[in-house]
Amino acid sequence: MRERVDSILARILVILMGIMVLNVLWQVFSRYVLNDPSSFTDELAGFLMIWTGLLGAAFASGKGLHLAIDIVQDMSNDRWKTRLDYIINSLVIVFALTVLTIGGGRLVYLTLYLEQYSANLNIPVGYVYIVLPLSGILIVYYSISNIIKLKYSGDGG
Repeated sequence: MRERVDSILARILVILMGIMVLNVLWQVFSRYVLNDPSSFTDELAGFLMIWTGLLGAAFASGKGLHLAIDIVQDMSNDRWKTRLDYIINSLVIVFALTVLTIGGGRLVYLTLYLEQYSANLNIPVGYVYIVLPLSGILIVYYSISNIIKLKYSGDGG
């Protein structure tokens, strides 16, 4: 199951990056070659950057590539490393649930309820922000998966 989620998320990230590259290329071409800058490309690039950044953070979290200060873990024995892994994954779950999933969900609801639209693309801003709870759910999934893996790897203490 985790491999399937990784695969789907990786494909989505590749597509988003591809669209972002094409978008920026069009922006540069229309501005400097056609002397008629496209009005939507700047806003679209920003929205794509938000989606790529947050989904990329979830993907990195699932691959264990997220930013970590591991000085304490490096100085610990295997038993304490496992305990620290439990604690770190639990803290990540709490953060992802409260800030990204619940807070992001409220932001999506509020912007959709207030009918806020983007200036150039004229799409509901809530659609842009929906990546917050989505990435939060993915990070929670990966952290729970990590805890289960720790428990059944024989190192679960």
